[in-house]
Order: sequence, then C-alpha cells, then structure tokens
Amino acid sequence: MRAKKFVYCLLMIVLFAGIPTDKAVAQSGEDFKPFLDKFTSSAAFQYTRIKFPLKTPITLLADDGETEKTFPFTKEKWPLLDSETMKEERIAQEEGGIYVSKFTLNEPERKVFEAGYEESEVDLRVEFQLLPDGKWYVVDCYTGWYGYDLPIAELKQTIQQVKEENAAFKEIHP
Repeated sequence: MRAKKFVYCLLMIVLFAGIPTDKAVAQSGEDFKPFLDKFTSSAAFQYTRIKFPLKTPITLLADDGETEKTFPFTKEKWPLLDSETMKEERIAQEEGGIYVSKFTLNEPERKVFEAGYEESEVDLRVEFQLLPDGKWYVVDCYTGWYGYDLPIAELKQTIQQVKEENAAFKEIHP
C-alpha cells in the first residue's frame, strides 16, 4: 500500500512539474527590449506581432456631431511604428508645451506606451502583452491618426495617408 502511495505521489509531482504556470511562461518568454527593437525595425515582423482587430475599435463622431460610429482597428489602418516614435523622452517645445513619451505601465507581462503633450490628451497609446506562447504582441492601440475629431468623411483619406507613410517605412525597414 505504501508503495502505491509513493508511486502515486511521484507521478503527481512529475505531472504537475511539467505544466508551466503563467508566471513560468512570462519568465521563459522573450525579452521585451530585443522584441521592441525588432518590432520597430521590421515592417514584416511588426505585422506578425499585432493581434488584429485590436481590442478597442476606432470611434469617430458622425457629421451630426452627436452620433458615434465605430470601425474595427484592422491591419489596413495600422500606422507602422518606428524606434523614434517608441522612444522614451521628454521634450520642451519652443512654442510651449512639453511632449512626453514613456511606458506608463511596465509589468513583466504587460506594457503600455503613451505619448502626447503634458496636460493634454494622449496622442498615442500602445498596449503590449506577453501571451502564453511566450511572445510579445500589440493587443490594443489608440493613435491620433484616428482621433475622435477626425470626420468620418475623411477616414478613407486618412487610411490612404497611413498607407503612404507605411510604404516609406517599408522601404527603410522591410
């Protein structure tokens, strides 16, 4: 009987030792800094590390000034992010105001980068998450490209401008 209990306990230890916990996945996942360096220097890589459609849709105000309309934040609307955009800094502008860009949340499994003028609304907010596969992904974003004040009638034109900017990025960082 003792032998059976011993074997059973040994089996349970082996079984549970082989199942990684969320914390173990985070510890064995890729390092954020090398991921971010690659993310901001390769368009192809960047597209593979974004979970489209993003959590938060693009919300615009209709021409009547009261009605909101939402659009899924899909790959075609994504403005590629370079290392300069994702740089942490604080810059005093000549015309006044201070532009701040930094990680406002820096946890082992979740990071949030925000940029914009102090005392004003955020112009860029990117949420990264370390998923169970051990890799970092963008799971949500707000960008001034699709700010609340963008008229719905200009959405197609804005998407076209984003595509043009992305084409230039891809030439430098394929």
